[in-house]
Amino acid sequence: MAIAERALTASQDRGALAKMVMALLDHWKLSTEDQAALLGLAPSNRAALSNYRSGKAIGTSRDQFERVGHLLGIHKNLRLLFPKNRDLAYAWMTTRNKAFGNLSPVDVVREYGFAGLLMVRGYLDRARGQ
Repeated sequence: MAIAERALTASQDRGALAKMVMALLDHWKLSTEDQAALLGLAPSNRAALSNYRSGKAIGTSRDQFERVGHLLGIHKNLRLLFPKNRDLAYAWMTTRNKAFGNLSPVDVVREYGFAGLLMVRGYLDRARGQ
């Protein structure tokens, strides 16, 4: 496969990843500002969110690519922890939690940035016995 073909395939893969993570953020019923915070974007960057929703490549920076990976890992953990209650799995990110000082997981990420995302992911990994 030529270099140009590999670059196009990688871009298409990141486009599919963008649509997937945006669908997840919609399931979590997050505000635009919260979606941006989870992806490490400025709160006012609606254009990037719109681009991702339409399938433009996400994860062009390592930070954003890692954030997407952790968000999908959080989703996987929630689906495994609450296999028969999808509504609970989708509401968990916006529900206050004593483990986070009565903040919601989204609030933790907004307050602590990437470290907050790791805190939430780590909490769920431990809940699953990982």
